[in-house]
Amino acid sequence: MAREKILFICRECGYEAYKWMGHCPSCHGWQTFQEERVSKGPLKTGSALQGGGEMQLLNDIAPLKEERYLTGIGEFDRVLGGGAVPGSTILIGGDPGIGKSTLLLQAALQLSSRNYKVIYVTGEESLQQVKMRAARLNLNGDSLLVLAETEYETIERQLLQSAPHLVILDSIQTMFKSEIGTVPGSIVQVREVTASLIQLAKSRQFTFFIVGHVTKEGTIAGPRLLEHMVDCVLYLEGERYQNFRILRGVKNRFGSTNEIGIFTMESRGLVEVDNPSALFLEQRPVDAPGSVVVPSMEGTRPLLVEIQALVTPSCFGANPRRVSTGLDYNRVALIIAVLEKRLGLQLYNGDIFVNAVGGVKVMEPAVDLGVSLSISSSFLDKRVLPNTLVVGEIGLTGEVRPVNRLEERLREGVKMGFQRCIVPSGNLNKTFKENISDLSPKLDITGVSTLAEALDFVLPG
Repeated sequence: MAREKILFICRECGYEAYKWMGHCPSCHGWQTFQEERVSKGPLKTGSALQGGGEMQLLNDIAPLKEERYLTGIGEFDRVLGGGAVPGSTILIGGDPGIGKSTLLLQAALQLSSRNYKVIYVTGEESLQQVKMRAARLNLNGDSLLVLAETEYETIERQLLQSAPHLVILDSIQTMFKSEIGTVPGSIVQVREVTASLIQLAKSRQFTFFIVGHVTKEGTIAGPRLLEHMVDCVLYLEGERYQNFRILRGVKNRFGSTNEIGIFTMESRGLVEVDNPSALFLEQRPVDAPGSVVVPSMEGTRPLLVEIQALVTPSCFGANPRRVSTGLDYNRVALIIAVLEKRLGLQLYNGDIFVNAVGGVKVMEPAVDLGVSLSISSSFLDKRVLPNTLVVGEIGLTGEVRPVNRLEERLREGVKMGFQRCIVPSGNLNKTFKENISDLSPKLDITGVSTLAEALDFVLPG
């Protein structure tokens, strides 16, 4: 029997040390070391890639045929970049109960119904519980194979015998290798099992969907190295008390990393949202101060989002509160400082709350102008002109900077019935005007070069 040894492993980068250290010398993280008991016997390793260990000229390498497995769920395929690539490993994280297992079961049943061989490996539910969930979703599982197992060696043997196209593992924290003397879910187990799965995927062209638990900070549990090992990392987000979910890609070697897919949680599972802008704007208040609509780009998709702000005098005698939900807090603080310095708004003694309605996270600078006008609207208690879109980046001197892909943003606004839009003057060149000539009768476009100009136009009087 192999003896055990105690190692201290960094959760962020996987660095190993024989004693606890407060500061990781590899990734320079603080308080990231975790104690693990590891078997002293050597681990089996091998090349994960076809042709590994042999050098070839780039031009002599035979190209792979571009092929993707379409899940049949349009929003899911969009985030994957057009479907799952054979031989890839896809990691999906999210809060407990958010719908990760439901989404993957729906995708597995869709794929198996189209003559793909799919195996659903569950380490958290029994076979009967998986069948109950499929019955609740009213899905037919005639051709889906289900395996309830947590030992990696048994799972690998079953996969090699069956040779599936796609494999779903729910979840990676329940899987373990018996040759490693640690409990399932430990840093060593998660890292080694994932490395073996990637090796299996590359050598046999299996496609793996792996469910990962998240920590209280919202990151996938286990070493951060895990996200660097896999080909694609997706997060399923949403508010516990709302029925919509957002699938966000944060890493994708085969597609865009900025795509999002939007679903609603219904009794029959996760349902795609055909018009996300309408979902986020359906309960938008009319003629309410502090409400501004901005056209944001999420990957290749324009999305209309309502930004709400509330400015109220601070009555508690302490430092005024600054709360930002769905927006970058530091960016909001910068915008507040510009409003005070360049426009003379006395915001220093007021509590300011800013929210991207619907739980969506908007991080691009193109929404700066909308955030600044929503704060100004609430502070001055004046409503923004109705049916108006606002887009633009704010500089520290109060200038409004151009944004990218403005044409797509405006077309989404016209589709949703907006009649005017405030845009940066720098975007209004001759080429742009020619490209949107068909929109001119439907949309009144006004260019502004400073924040003061935008405020005078949107909040008259």
